[in-house]
Amino acid sequence: MSSSSRRAVLRGLALAVAATAAPLSARTPASAHSKASGASEVSEVSEVSAGRVPPLRQMRGMWIASVANINWPSKPGLSAQQQRAEYAGWLDLARARGLNAVFVQVRPTADAFWPSPYEPWSQYLTGVQGRDPGYDPLAFMVAETHRRGLAFHAWFNPYRVSMQADPALLHPDHPGRRHPDWIVSYGGKLYYNPGMPEVRAFVQDAMMDAVTRYDIDGLHFDDYFYPVNTTAFDDSEAYARHGAGFPDLAAWRRENVDLLVRETQRRVRRVKPEIAWGISPSGIWRNRATDPLGSETSGGQSYDNLHADTRGWVRKGWLDYIAPQLYWYIGQSNADYAKLVPWWSGVAAGTGTQLWIGQAAYKAGAAGQPAEWARPDELSRHLTLNEGHPEVGGDIWYNSGDVRDDRIGSISAVVTGHYTRPALTPLLPRLASGRAPGRPLVLLARRVRDGVELRVLAGGRDVPFQYAIFRLDRPAGPGDLGDARHLIAVVPARRDLRWTDPAGAGGTGGAYYHVVAVDRAGRLSPPSTARRAR
Repeated sequence: MSSSSRRAVLRGLALAVAATAAPLSARTPASAHSKASGASEVSEVSEVSAGRVPPLRQMRGMWIASVANINWPSKPGLSAQQQRAEYAGWLDLARARGLNAVFVQVRPTADAFWPSPYEPWSQYLTGVQGRDPGYDPLAFMVAETHRRGLAFHAWFNPYRVSMQADPALLHPDHPGRRHPDWIVSYGGKLYYNPGMPEVRAFVQDAMMDAVTRYDIDGLHFDDYFYPVNTTAFDDSEAYARHGAGFPDLAAWRRENVDLLVRETQRRVRRVKPEIAWGISPSGIWRNRATDPLGSETSGGQSYDNLHADTRGWVRKGWLDYIAPQLYWYIGQSNADYAKLVPWWSGVAAGTGTQLWIGQAAYKAGAAGQPAEWARPDELSRHLTLNEGHPEVGGDIWYNSGDVRDDRIGSISAVVTGHYTRPALTPLLPRLASGRAPGRPLVLLARRVRDGVELRVLAGGRDVPFQYAIFRLDRPAGPGDLGDARHLIAVVPARRDLRWTDPAGAGGTGGAYYHVVAVDRAGRLSPPSTARRAR
């Protein structure tokens, strides 16, 4: 085996070790922290050898859930230092798995992970709703995420107020205490009433506060609107007041959710037009037996059960992306993943709305799941199937704890089969024509003991968000930089960057490097001129 081949194998092993690191409650060592803040590096195993051309852009996200302390913080009452260390560990995990984005729940139950003038501090931080955690978690998370070269999507639950049903247990200054008529108790939980215009305006104000004040990359809703099986959800008074002209209660409720989605889009576009706005709904809009436009399924229908017209939002252009939660295995009788991906691809086709797939990492290898989820390659097969549908622009994994646990090696199979090269996040079509970042200059590429050191100087006045670094055995020709075959790293940008490619010193001819600047929206600069390693 050649020395370069040995180095490639060792790097692949290092990636595998990093991907199964120690529990994330431990503080990240300084050395690991320093490495994590640099490039998103990859092993030299090529997806091309498996018959795939790795995409230059692909959403590779994971959800970090805060409600009930599912993922982060791991329990309430941790010190600010402990919370920061845990969050940095999740980012280390994301990079080790080849991901490029995190979707972090910052408003799980009408509360806040930032100092909000609208709602109290979340109890999942300190154990007591309204208690200041001693720092600004959202500001820290955004800065730390960007420092690692990852995108930060702020995840909000619009209408859930509490995981328990007693309004008296809310903070005394909670909006639900000050406006008890806004609250509906149902199923052991409290909800804001979506049928009240003042509630809809308030929840938008509360969420837009974070959008306006923080440097987030996206505003994200999950699949909770009206609660499931809502026959006992008592909104009769609001319906009597506001439901005139609608044929029935269900049509009025759908209009209420439609208004939330449409108005949120308008406000996001007005305040932060370059961030992504999207929703990860339940994976079935309607079954074909109910509606000829529906999917060949027989599961719960978001249109009817949650009053969420998810197909309509896409077709009407109200979202930048939709990420349906396709939490079923290939061949499942009532909801076949292999049938739902083509259906959603057809919905998104020609709309300009990005399609990303919500993947059920939590089911792979989990006790009590059907035998199909015991297949280590089930999730990898999902991504292989996606490749036949160009509308699919990537995946988001639920949840980060399952991405970490990697039961039966299911996540490792995804990484080795599909994420061996880095990928840039998708570019929203509506932003493609904006001003591109300046062309960077590669001042040097010199052999050093640890590989090849590059020095990259930003072009133009603004420092870009990232540099995409390509390595070839010759100067790039047409099409060489259009995919990730030669992409070796995505690096957080600086005005004057020095970065070492540990694999570049192999061979005798000297590698050629091109660098492309990437802005926060994902727009690309022209590539730098080639610089040969000397």
